[in-house]
Amino acid sequence: MFPAELLYTTAHEWVRPGEVVRVGITDYAASELGDVVFVSLPQVGDEVAAEDACAEVESTKSVSSVYSPVGGVIAAVNDALNDAPETINSDPYGEGWLFEVRLSDPGQLDGLLHSDAYAELVSG
Repeated sequence: MFPAELLYTTAHEWVRPGEVVRVGITDYAASELGDVVFVSLPQVGDEVAAEDACAEVESTKSVSSVYSPVGGVIAAVNDALNDAPETINSDPYGEGWLFEVRLSDPGQLDGLLHSDAYAELVSG
């Protein structure tokens, strides 16, 4: 259901682990939001702390903040979402990624959820 190679937050972000982590919102979050129509992303070079609101996803239903799951420096943003924000709905774990963070401390990943724990969170 949720890709096992990713880590997850209780706020419905996913993280692809590495020295530079890729961040997006889960399929569960995207389906709860409805059709995504606009995305506001952080700037490359911005410093973020874990749990900082650093992006927004606007759908036909609401606007939701996206929180950085880890602290570090924004290394990349997915500019393709400016022209095709609906990619978050159609491919949330692939082309619908939001931003990348160069980790300030790799140990931060230890506090994130594995796929089975995240599945349990959203099913209950």
